[in-house]
Amino acid sequence: MKKKKDIILENIKLFTAGAKGVAIGKTEDGKTVLVSGAIPGDVVNARVKKSKSKYYEAETVEVLEKSPYRVEPKCIHFGTCGGCKWQNMSYEKQLDVKQEEVYNNIKRIGGIDDFETIPILGAAEQYFYRNKMEFSFSNARWLTKYEISSEENFGSKDALGFHIPGMWSKILDLKECFLQEDPSNAIRLAVKKFGVDNGLDFFDVKNQEGFLRTLMMRQNSQGEWMVLFQLYREEKANRIKLFDYLLENFPQIKTLVYAINPKQNDSIYDLNVNTYFGEGFLMEEMDGLKFKIGPKSFFQTNYKQALELYRKTLEFADLKGDEVVYDLYTGTGTIAQYVARNAKHVIGIESVQEAIDAAIEHAELNGLTNTTFYCGDMKNVFNDEFLENHPKADVLITDPPRDGMHQKVVEQILKLAPEKVVYVSCNSATQARDLALMKDHYTLVKILPVDMFPQTHHVENIALLIKK
Repeated sequence: MKKKKDIILENIKLFTAGAKGVAIGKTEDGKTVLVSGAIPGDVVNARVKKSKSKYYEAETVEVLEKSPYRVEPKCIHFGTCGGCKWQNMSYEKQLDVKQEEVYNNIKRIGGIDDFETIPILGAAEQYFYRNKMEFSFSNARWLTKYEISSEENFGSKDALGFHIPGMWSKILDLKECFLQEDPSNAIRLAVKKFGVDNGLDFFDVKNQEGFLRTLMMRQNSQGEWMVLFQLYREEKANRIKLFDYLLENFPQIKTLVYAINPKQNDSIYDLNVNTYFGEGFLMEEMDGLKFKIGPKSFFQTNYKQALELYRKTLEFADLKGDEVVYDLYTGTGTIAQYVARNAKHVIGIESVQEAIDAAIEHAELNGLTNTTFYCGDMKNVFNDEFLENHPKADVLITDPPRDGMHQKVVEQILKLAPEKVVYVSCNSATQARDLALMKDHYTLVKILPVDMFPQTHHVENIALLIKK
């Protein structure tokens, strides 16, 4: 078979950005082009990767004119790592693009025109904002094209870092990362060096063997750290030697835990986690509320911006103290407890039992007696019988996963008919789809985009709906 000839689109002016961080332009005949590796304002030549009836998917071959919004990326791994796709775009422009995306999704997908758009809430810190990072070990690190073509010996092939996008077996050996504050980089580099110097086996992803598998680091706002290792097999002497080395050199480590994982995947939720040092958890505080954060706990990874998100959610709910509030997709009950101090009663529903157990524990820890939590699949638990056996909600808060709400859940909300709905979303496209299903019964009053993840294309959005 003949090799398919590359199609190069020339002089494509990119005017905005879209889903997954691609820049968007048009050909001379008006066909949309989604271009990776560029930003709005660039003029590029791009190679077509996929040709659809209404658009092209393409990758940048050459930047002919640089965008005025271009900045120099901070990280040496930019363009390879894939984690911070917008490090080369000014933060002000990132916020503009995110605001525009949310607004356009609500109008185009939701079919809603008349609503207030509050200017996006940007993050005070554009780097070092994550309180949790996960890294993988590999005995066959990712090699650059230069390294592959060179005859040089680049030393150890062991790596500790991120998976290359789309290549699960390839690990980028990280020299630096600007997402989590120090001593995150120092701990990761120390672990890598200790492993290499002491001949510890880094994980072989293809053959599923080795010793060191994954490293997770977590911190709280008080500067205390949790370190979690996943080990493919037990090597007690090596494990103790590594752990004691870290504890001796990094006094910030409040607790060190580990799990033996011989499975085919890195999921920790069905593993036993052993505590080597400390209590096995960290404590976090948000506006006077305490939360116990364990190795399996879900907690917002951008603590400071999450706090702003919760404050705005409470502001949108505008509680007077006598309302019954439903909190759908409550997770570990963080929002439920945040609003409970301003409500008569809060009812939370979540599908993960461990999350509900944590929500109940946190409510007890915070002395909250006006919260009730239920576990089960939302579309099955939140049914007619549930509505019959519980007090009517005055306010409903929903914070679903990226897929949005199941249609049956939307239908139950319309049956419940609370006076007010506050919809928190990490995907404004599915949020807009759900709002379209509700627009005959509810008026969209206002939206507030919130930037939780600077240098990426992700954006949260809070929407306030009032019953017609």
